[in-house]
Amino acid sequence: MDLLERLNWRYAAKAMNGEKVPQEKIDRILEAARLAATSSGLQPFEIVVITNQEVKEKIRPVAWNQSTVTDCSHLLVFAAWDTYTEKRINEAFDLVNEVRGFKNEGWEAYRQKLLGMYPQQDKEVSFEHASKQAYIAFTHAMIAAAFEEVDATPMEGFDAKEVDEILGLREKGLRSSVLLPVGYRKQSEDWLVDLVKVRKSKETLITEID
Repeated sequence: MDLLERLNWRYAAKAMNGEKVPQEKIDRILEAARLAATSSGLQPFEIVVITNQEVKEKIRPVAWNQSTVTDCSHLLVFAAWDTYTEKRINEAFDLVNEVRGFKNEGWEAYRQKLLGMYPQQDKEVSFEHASKQAYIAFTHAMIAAAFEEVDATPMEGFDAKEVDEILGLREKGLRSSVLLPVGYRKQSEDWLVDLVKVRKSKETLITEID
């Protein structure tokens, strides 16, 4: 199957069968998320990977009691930075210099530009920006899961404050943005499995300006 065939195959599974996804598939899904583009390359988020069943059971009641939370193989929580700090920005820029093995005058000037802007922003504005970056990685993970023929269910229906408390995210300067249960569909209990995928037509969705 090519990529578009697999994207047509994927859907938001409403029931999963609890079967474990091979670790090598999970590793590739997470690597795809790690490789995602982010604003200024800051990667202002972390991914919490939950296989502990007790933790899943705690999250399910605060996630609209959705069964995929507990019946998935792995529950991925994309958690964005709660704010941008000088330390976080400097660590990101220092990592680039370390990996590339040199300093660039333009890059260092850009560092100073961000240091003069981001830490002074309202914290909620910072979180919303960081959360958008987490969503880019989240989308990469969904596409990678489809390529691996692993089901993934994007999930915004949850109480973020409760999830943050269960996982101790606020103490780490993080806030949950979106959940992604990954696993395998349970066809006998999934009302969506046999329904035709419905999307806007290309003509409706896309405007071309020549």
